[in-house]
Amino acid sequence: MSKQTLSFQAEVAQLLHLVTHSLYSNQEIFLRELISNASDACDKLRFEALDKPALYQDAPNLEVRVTFDKAAKTLTITDNGIGMSQQEAIDHLGTIAKSGTKDFMGKLSGDQKQDAQLIGQFGVGFYSGFIVADKITVESRRAGLKADEGVRWISGGTGDFEVETITRAQRGTSIILHLRDDAEEYLNAWKLKQVIAKYSDHISLPILMEKEEWKDGELINPNDENGGRQPGGMVKTGEWETINKASALWTRPKKDITDEQYAEFYKTISHDHEAPLTWAHNRVEGNTEYTQLLYIPAKAPFDLWNRDKKAGVKLYVKRVFIMDDAEALMPTYLRFVKGVIDSADLPLNVSRELLQESRDVRAIREGSTKRVLSMLEDLAKHDRHDTAAGADGVTDVVDADDKAKEGKYTAFYAEFGAVLKEGLGEDFGNRERLAKLLRFASTTSDAVTVGFADYKARMKEGQEAIYYITADTLAAAKNSPQLEVFKKKGIEVLLMTDRVDEWALNYLHEFDGTPLQSVAKGAVDLGKLQDEAEKKAAEEAAEAFKPVLAKLKEALKDKAEDVRVTTRLVDSPACLVVQDDGMSTQLARMLKQAGQQAPETKPVLEVNAEHALVKKLDGSVHFHDLAHILFDQALLAEGGLPEDPAAYVKRVNALLA
Repeated sequence: MSKQTLSFQAEVAQLLHLVTHSLYSNQEIFLRELISNASDACDKLRFEALDKPALYQDAPNLEVRVTFDKAAKTLTITDNGIGMSQQEAIDHLGTIAKSGTKDFMGKLSGDQKQDAQLIGQFGVGFYSGFIVADKITVESRRAGLKADEGVRWISGGTGDFEVETITRAQRGTSIILHLRDDAEEYLNAWKLKQVIAKYSDHISLPILMEKEEWKDGELINPNDENGGRQPGGMVKTGEWETINKASALWTRPKKDITDEQYAEFYKTISHDHEAPLTWAHNRVEGNTEYTQLLYIPAKAPFDLWNRDKKAGVKLYVKRVFIMDDAEALMPTYLRFVKGVIDSADLPLNVSRELLQESRDVRAIREGSTKRVLSMLEDLAKHDRHDTAAGADGVTDVVDADDKAKEGKYTAFYAEFGAVLKEGLGEDFGNRERLAKLLRFASTTSDAVTVGFADYKARMKEGQEAIYYITADTLAAAKNSPQLEVFKKKGIEVLLMTDRVDEWALNYLHEFDGTPLQSVAKGAVDLGKLQDEAEKKAAEEAAEAFKPVLAKLKEALKDKAEDVRVTTRLVDSPACLVVQDDGMSTQLARMLKQAGQQAPETKPVLEVNAEHALVKKLDGSVHFHDLAHILFDQALLAEGGLPEDPAAYVKRVNALLA
């Protein structure tokens, strides 16, 4: 038998130090993680055995067994799942093949009470055993290998681990925890059953423990029944009992499942320590039959913006686990949704390639998307309740369920609103539903709570468009010179500050028949909101200013596509806009920052003919410098930077001297 000592990957060694020295706030989660891993191992065997039934050998019934030995102070979790070869033990238990490791390390520096909850979220659930153990022994044999090709892995949670070849009669894995003195409470059947019922009751495999019964102690004096007895105790009977319900949670009737059970199941499949915001559990019948249990998390994961990360729901077929992260069942813009879909129609040997092409999969995807949008619409509907007393003094009574939903959509949108907007460009069929779910800040509200419907309901009489502006920050949007005429006339403008807004609005040109109009594109046309006197004054100013405009166009020909007099400015001397069909300067900036090609487009400089600085241009000996300062200041006002900042400073200094 070969035996070798190997060193942990550097990140694992660091992780183990943190686990053994920091994570004591919720010890019991180690059992949840190890039982979850055991269940996954059985799921993997079931999946591989679809093509190779011989892997079951003479043990087709998959199960997890939990045993303890008080004398040896050991707790053992055993499964008869897929098992590991020696190389797999070295690879899986000695390294973390997960890009999130550094993020995990960063999270551990925060609130220690939350630390233990993070373990499974980053794919390092096995190491949670070191929360309660000062040594872990793993004995395993992969299904399909010979009995003498088993492996034993031993580590004290320090810098290295031992691996040796052993003979193991049964396939699967046993994890033997050598418990520390402060974890001896887990050498108690009642305590173990309590923890398993709390975290792992939904596991669809039977979790078995040996039965115990009370046995009185021996007589102190064998010849005297009344002379007293030695202390009694619980004694194992040799029989095994199932201590969980052993049926997949999503297959049970909704009326038999409590909110707490739904929440615990979510925490197990998502490795999130917070309860979900909401969920939907449905059985869908028709041409395609499936059960869906879908959750919307309360908080965004650390890698939400990594569109390449595999994300999606767990796929089961006839209760047989097929794959994690079945991205074909959920559109990318809903990648935050967690849950389970169990299909009755897909073939058991379904592959990722088949998922991309199957008609049934498309039906499941569409049905699941509609279900998630319905959940969000329900939250949005109950987000605010105005329970003002009526004329008769009677106040509306809010249903307890409705009351519980208040504020939840606002909380959801703060975490996932920007991702939801991606759907405008990805899901044409649901674009109208998505548009109704979008929320923004506006010139009347800094809070991101204004929907398009809210905006339309308070549009001014004669207003023919929904006006919006995009900017890098809320402050930049609120203080943009392009809003001045809208503020003067009391016209509300939506303030859009997510990076995705510019891209998403290319796919949304109207809402409920009302066009969307960027205040930074094209000539401002307030239509009926602008009276005839204003129009006439603007035309006269433009006519009188023609000679200066011609000189400005010549001076700025390398920077501006055009220079024109504007009616949109009140207090500012100038602003930059683009043509109706042009790319905004903000989007061009973002593309360049992301290292992508952006078309070279010149903005239009609009000047306020009534402003003192603009009037000063006519006849000024510093005309050229003033023209460039006007342009650069307009660029600064919208969050950009002059092409030559030093030249800008030099020009300003020369005029100030």
